[in-house]
Amino acid sequence: MDPMTSFEPACSLSEPLVVDATALPDDMLELERVAGYLDESQRALLRRAWAMGATAHAGQVRSSGEPYITHPVAVARVLAEQGLDVETLLAAILHDTIEDTALTRDDITAAFGPTVAELVDGVTKLDKLQFRDRQEANAESFRKMLLAMSRDLRVILIKLADRLHNMRTLGAKDPRSRQRIARETLEIYAPIAQRLGMNLIKAELQDLGFRALYPRRHAVLEKRIRAEPVVRREALVQIEANLAQRLAKEKLKHRLISRVKSPWSIYTKMRAEGKSFAQVMDVFGYRIVLRTVADCYHALGVVHATYKPLDSRFRDFIAIPKANGYQSLHTVLFGPYGSPIEVQLRTEEMDLIAEKGIAAHWAYKEGKDASDGPNSAQSRAYNWISGLVESQHDAGSSLEFLENVKVDLFPDEVYLFSPKGDILSLPRNSTAVDFAYAVHTDVGNQAVAARVDGRLVPLRTRLANGERVEIITAKSSTPKPQWLEFVVSGKARTAIRQQLKQIGHEDAVQLGHRMLDRALEALGSSLERVPAARMDDYLQEGKYPRLEALLADIALGNKMPSKVAYILASEPGEQREPGAAKRAHTAMTQEKILITGAERGVFSFANCCMPVPGDEIMGYHTAGKGIVVHRLDCPNVAEYRKSPDRWVPIGWDRTVTGDFSAALRIEVDNRPGALAQVAAAIADAQSNIDRVEYLDRDTNIAILRFSIEVRDRRHLADVIRKVRRLSVVLGVQRI
Repeated sequence: MDPMTSFEPACSLSEPLVVDATALPDDMLELERVAGYLDESQRALLRRAWAMGATAHAGQVRSSGEPYITHPVAVARVLAEQGLDVETLLAAILHDTIEDTALTRDDITAAFGPTVAELVDGVTKLDKLQFRDRQEANAESFRKMLLAMSRDLRVILIKLADRLHNMRTLGAKDPRSRQRIARETLEIYAPIAQRLGMNLIKAELQDLGFRALYPRRHAVLEKRIRAEPVVRREALVQIEANLAQRLAKEKLKHRLISRVKSPWSIYTKMRAEGKSFAQVMDVFGYRIVLRTVADCYHALGVVHATYKPLDSRFRDFIAIPKANGYQSLHTVLFGPYGSPIEVQLRTEEMDLIAEKGIAAHWAYKEGKDASDGPNSAQSRAYNWISGLVESQHDAGSSLEFLENVKVDLFPDEVYLFSPKGDILSLPRNSTAVDFAYAVHTDVGNQAVAARVDGRLVPLRTRLANGERVEIITAKSSTPKPQWLEFVVSGKARTAIRQQLKQIGHEDAVQLGHRMLDRALEALGSSLERVPAARMDDYLQEGKYPRLEALLADIALGNKMPSKVAYILASEPGEQREPGAAKRAHTAMTQEKILITGAERGVFSFANCCMPVPGDEIMGYHTAGKGIVVHRLDCPNVAEYRKSPDRWVPIGWDRTVTGDFSAALRIEVDNRPGALAQVAAAIADAQSNIDRVEYLDRDTNIAILRFSIEVRDRRHLADVIRKVRRLSVVLGVQRI
């Protein structure tokens, strides 16, 4: 705040104030004009507030030399431009009185009621905030700010308007103060405005902050924008005309606005993406505002028919609004001049919320309330703030609370609470698995599910700012390879890979131990009876650092257990009778190895026959792959009979867990909806569809291949029965 002159009021502030409208200064007359949506009695209240404020601030001046009352009136005008209610405007006019004058909260309550007094008091507390930068911001002040916002969001609206007018008049400050204020504006206030969906205020705060912090850079970019080539201006007009013509032909009432990038957005994009000015400017942007949601989707089809879309650049924020309530359809088109065209489509109400955010709740209250529904900017802002306030009870310290707030202001990171109130910072789009590994590697390795804000969720659930996450663990649990498909943090990815590799190695060692032990038993020996010197010689000759490495190599098919056993069981120079190694293999294969479903690192299931639990199976020892499991009726088994030494007898354990791949060949009537009926029947049988492809198709019949997941033969039979019952299905068989 500017240095103020202490002042004692010249009159009793508790007396009713009657103000002659013709005696108002120009800035108050302008405020009344902008606040024309208020009725006469409400505008009379504004005049009374001005009289009270002017009396209280009499003798006080700003750094520019202007009477101090001009500042709160300008703040109120900013809010009136946003369509705020009369209570907010009254509080804005009086927002500095409690702190800087003899006026008290009781005086304001007596004159304008408790709500206005509470708003002024809330802003007074915010005025005491002293931000230096993100790292050094006062944590307790952040806590007070959020608590004030939770009581009434209009407190932060007044504070943002106050900051905006201060930025507009920043030239009166000394250079050091300008730098400090500009930096905290860009780092604190502009992000808060963005988080509350107030795009107009956010954009102006960013531009003014950029101008004050980097005046030369701002001047250069502004000059380049003004000197936009004539060719580009002509292209903008031509594209706009084409879009308008197509929309008019479809009888879609609309407003079409070409969007111009600001110096700040150009600057940040150049820095973040390493692009030149020409590359950033070489994008045409348009906003199309329509009447209804249906019109938005209709218009989307029109613009896609006008210019081809980039399929990877379409975003539907109408169906899935942003966290601050923002709704629009975003698409990027191939432009006729070789440049992309960015198009936003939204309704008038969405445009109001996109520009004014939570302020839209109080705007035009005589009409439709913009806060209706859970996706409104108002309700989402309250949910965000109430969630932060609730979590601050568990945070333990103001510093932790500060870290939680910073998350939503600087969204490249996600800050999350542990059950004990600790805060963990993770990359955006992190999942519960990322959180588990951030807590501790052992927690991640044993994770089975998560609770997010008390709700039980799958481990692949993406986490949002400020959520409280609890990981449920089980000692018997191990990481799954599928986790690598959705984790985003480097720590989680590295730990999962390491553990999977370790698990696969342990499974291989155990299986190799069983296979070698059986082969040795067939020769009247065992691993324990093999002399240590002989084992060491064999390991050294094979360049194995430890016995475990040899056993894993056996399980993976790189060494045949019967041949290893033959060498280890023989004395140096001893010649075993002919066929001993073969008998060792035969004896070794008399006992089946049972599959539980957990040994995926050692066993793999052949794609040629896709065995599932319940099938008669055999194992083939394949170099580098371990034991590949085939059905006994697999066409390839005849080829494998030529290498009997690689056969491994295997079977299914009594309890087998996991899903197994299977494939169905399904003939259907080639008519609309047939594919959907089959897919629904498979889903009804509790089976997942991995892939669908057409094997053959004509005008009457279509033959499809469904790759599905089942638990066992019974489950597969149930899927086939449900599909076969469909009237559109002519035949089903397992592939």
